Amino acid sequence: MKFKFLIFVFAIYISADALAFDIPEKLHYDLTWAGIKAGESILEAKDNGTQIQFISKANSAKWVSIFYKVDDTVVSTLKKERSQNFVGIPQNYRIKLREGKYRRDKEIVFDHTAKKAKYINHLNNETTSYDINDSTLDPLSCLYYARRLPLEVGKSVFIEVFDNKKLYKVEIQVLNKETIETPLGTFKTILIKPLIKSEGIFYRKGDILIWLTDDEKRTPVLLKTKVQLGSVKAVLVGGKH
Repeated sequence: MKFKFLIFVFAIYISADALAFDIPEKLHYDLTWAGIKAGESILEAKDNGTQIQFISKANSAKWVSIFYKVDDTVVSTLKKERSQNFVGIPQNYRIKLREGKYRRDKEIVFDHTAKKAKYINHLNNETTSYDINDSTLDPLSCLYYARRLPLEVGKSVFIEVFDNKKLYKVEIQVLNKETIETPLGTFKTILIKPLIKSEGIFYRKGDILIWLTDDEKRTPVLLKTKVQLGSVKAVLVGGKH
């Protein structure tokens, strides 16, 4: 059974004046495969004084870890600054993945003054520099940013992201409005599909679908993606939100 776990960092955050989110926020998810609980995931937003941090973690259940251990952590650190209707400016993005034999340990250091991003691969000691723009985000802060954008069914939104040594526009398709049942109750939601190319936290075999509450919080209550065998779901089961 070979499948890639997601670090469900689909915490699509951020800030148009009409929408709001709380910091701190901590969301707990059960990860299920073929209807069986296979792990847990956490999405967290923290205020560290001069910085905002978005954190995503995913771990396989003990029975899965025997043959396919998952231990993933992603941290996006932003300098606290009200800019472009967002909570800050990206400073650092670190992703450390262990998914079976698959490994990643990479870092992006942002210098928005110089409009540069330094990409560091800690596994092979590779360091390279790339041009960015004022509005450039990392993959995790991108999705938090999208949580506060006006979302209209049938229309896409675009966000500039640097990842995997590339600067590109991420398209987020707004597909539908649906009412769904979860362990926490019934929610009216907006279904979105981000077309992101990240090599790590969105590694998958198919599309990613995310159900956000259709309110000012835009809380991700359900996430789903196809993997090599079947599909994996992340279902919100608790936390502070």
